[in-house]
Amino acid sequence: MAVYRFKVTFEDYDDVSRDVEIRANQTFEDLHYAIHSYIGFDASKSASFFISDDHWKRGKEISNRDLRGGDKETVAPFRNSRLYDFIADPHQKILYQFDPLEKWSFHIELVKILPGEEFGVIYPRCVKSIGEAPKQYPVIAASAIPPPEDFDESAVEPLLAAEAEAEEDVEEETETEVAVGIEEDEIPEGIEEHEPSEDEIGELPGEVVDEEPQDDEEL
Repeated sequence: MAVYRFKVTFEDYDDVSRDVEIRANQTFEDLHYAIHSYIGFDASKSASFFISDDHWKRGKEISNRDLRGGDKETVAPFRNSRLYDFIADPHQKILYQFDPLEKWSFHIELVKILPGEEFGVIYPRCVKSIGEAPKQYPVIAASAIPPPEDFDESAVEPLLAAEAEAEEDVEEETETEVAVGIEEDEIPEGIEEHEPSEDEIGELPGEVVDEEPQDDEEL
């Protein structure tokens, strides 16, 4: 069975590409999962391949979305659509659109047709990888999100002021040294320093005071 080699590039990041080899009798569903496996995207979103001309003008659509009504007649489903049934040009171009919300677009071009598959190789496979794929869901900073139209800034100002005051109180507490004991200038007025006399020292509990011996007359 022939093997197709497709070059897959991001429409908005042409310096990022993957060369994918896949058997001609495999399906667009196989190609869909292979692409996301090699760029690190979540493949669960809806997607469509459009068989295109040299100017990337969209033609026949092959999709994994739920087909209803007239779409069943004009759109081919992923699972039942084999690649060789839609490849009419040795340099076939295919426009691939993924995730309607994020609107990712890829250019897929057939760059080589190999006459047969290699022994022991599991297809599809990535044979060339250039550049790092962008993030599937770009991170948006909170400051970049605009407030709602009915947002009242005056209602938030007291909260911000209270928060700032609380932070200042915490900083002051951390900068204040804890006093141990009573400093000299902290002694209340009316209380004077007092050094005990010798008599008072003798009266302190636990102290031994020498007494003069008494005369025999006093015994």
